[in-house]
Amino acid sequence: MKYVKDLDDARDLVHEVFISLWEKMDGLPSDTNFRSYLYTAVRNRCLNHLRDTRKHLTIEKVAEHSFVEETRPMEADELEREIEMAINSLPEKCRMVFEMNRRGGLKYAEISEKMGISIKTVEAQMSKALSVLREHLKEFLSLIFIMLAL
Repeated sequence: MKYVKDLDDARDLVHEVFISLWEKMDGLPSDTNFRSYLYTAVRNRCLNHLRDTRKHLTIEKVAEHSFVEETRPMEADELEREIEMAINSLPEKCRMVFEMNRRGGLKYAEISEKMGISIKTVEAQMSKALSVLREHLKEFLSLIFIMLAL
């Protein structure tokens, strides 16, 4: 709970660690300090969970985020327009890969299969898309963070 702030997520993460420990039990040295091992494993699992959930912030979450009255509607509308313009400025293949991943929720392997391209190509296209979007939206970064904090 100290890390993830959600009881269900905390329980799931601890459960995953116990399953992992059970599967590795035969491979661990006999002098293993299980208390220390479990604490470290749970902490690392929590940090990975936080990293992974923040990494997958989608454009829709920014656009659909319920903006509180303190946020000026004009800024929100402008941000949404800029996001759409940035996405539309991407090359076609790059935009398709980006939208399939971020809007469609498809994994790289699924995109690769649907488009008939390698996973490495999907990774390269996503990297290019994110780089272009980051560059295009850099002046709106502080606004995005403020809106997400509300």
